[in-house]
Amino acid sequence: MSSQPLDLYDPINTLKPIDDDIWIVDGSIVRMAMYGLHTPFTTRMTLVRLSGGGLWCHSPTALTPALKAEIDRLGPVEHLVSPNKIHYAHIQSWAEAYPNATAWASPGVRERAKSQHIPVAFQADLAELPPPQWATDIDQLIFRGSRYMEEVVFFHRHSRTLILADLIENFEPQKVKKSLRWLLSLGGVADPDGKAPIDLRLTFWGRKAQAKQSYEQMLAWAPERVMLAHGRWYAKNGVAELKRAFRWL
Repeated sequence: MSSQPLDLYDPINTLKPIDDDIWIVDGSIVRMAMYGLHTPFTTRMTLVRLSGGGLWCHSPTALTPALKAEIDRLGPVEHLVSPNKIHYAHIQSWAEAYPNATAWASPGVRERAKSQHIPVAFQADLAELPPPQWATDIDQLIFRGSRYMEEVVFFHRHSRTLILADLIENFEPQKVKKSLRWLLSLGGVADPDGKAPIDLRLTFWGRKAQAKQSYEQMLAWAPERVMLAHGRWYAKNGVAELKRAFRWL
């Protein structure tokens, strides 16, 4: 175990291929307010090369010069996606590096960024259905029911990869400093039984019927993989992992 509170998913800030035309980038650690503490989180972005050749970027991590050089060899960056209102921190720096890209806002993220005094020039809003720009390659829905935060969920058809941000978090205890492992148990986000953290699950109280409709649509996609922004992602048995992680519904 390193001296930092979390072990990173090394190597970080570099492209890692998952399947044809889909990559991830494991990023650095961020600290989020959680249970009255500023809790460390590992970060991960997902990139998809669309059938037209442009790149679609889900929850961008920090853009280093070396990472930018790798990405530029793949194709032009066309879409910068905030999947929920707490995943937006690096979108503005990417937008400045790629001025021809469109920054897509999730529900509530414009207000959240403004309240945090973080200027982000979003140009379009995500909806229940995918826009024409990526509808051929990626399906999507807005996961409804939370009183706090709606997340936009994506499904890359060719690789059968479901792409999530915070609806499942799956931290590996061996990668976390011992003094912080109790938080994983408290939040219900410890591998191998990761799921939405307890504070997020509680925001669905009285609205689980809406959430179930979204969940059933995700099951209907029959994903093989489930990509997560935080913690170990699921490389196989995607449907079974969804049934386990969303049993709280």
